[in-house]
Amino acid sequence: MMEPRTAQIHRKTNETDITCQLNLDGVGRYEIDTGVGFLDHMLTHVSKHSRIDLTVKATGDLHIDAHHTVEDVGICLGQCLLEALSEKKGIARYGHSSVPMEDALANIALDLSGRPFCVYSAEYRCEKIGDFDVECIEEMLRAFSNAGKFNLHVNVPYGTNGHHIAEAIFKGLGQALAAAVRIVGTEVPSTKGQL
Repeated sequence: MMEPRTAQIHRKTNETDITCQLNLDGVGRYEIDTGVGFLDHMLTHVSKHSRIDLTVKATGDLHIDAHHTVEDVGICLGQCLLEALSEKKGIARYGHSSVPMEDALANIALDLSGRPFCVYSAEYRCEKIGDFDVECIEEMLRAFSNAGKFNLHVNVPYGTNGHHIAEAIFKGLGQALAAAVRIVGTEVPSTKGQL
């Protein structure tokens, strides 16, 4: 019988205080409260479309702006993912998804390689979605990839509505994660013998 693929971390700095837990073999249940409404909305998409159970509770220096909270949530998610994957035995390793959201299309590809790298290619016609700075999306995804030690490529070839672009990205991220973390065998999927 397989060990539970779960993780929980608590990270506290002078800027943020974050608790995160996840279950890679969940059903897509989520409880998310970061104090940043748009980020909460996007993370619910990741959970629902990956079927990863996700709980995130964060408080941060939102009187300054959302940047530190968004970035640190990405760090915590990456640390949780890495811990839950453990030795990565039997995982598919790669995942990709192409998600349309009305006018926008997001193509996501990832490799749970143990090597962090983030390529982010998306252009917005707006600087903010509501009161959320769109540049924080890249910061969150880069922090997630770095802390989780995986390759993440985000490519949005077109799209006009900022909310639609972001939503397509996070739904695609969820679907790509679902594909990559699924168990397809018993060995580490690398000729090196480890990831």
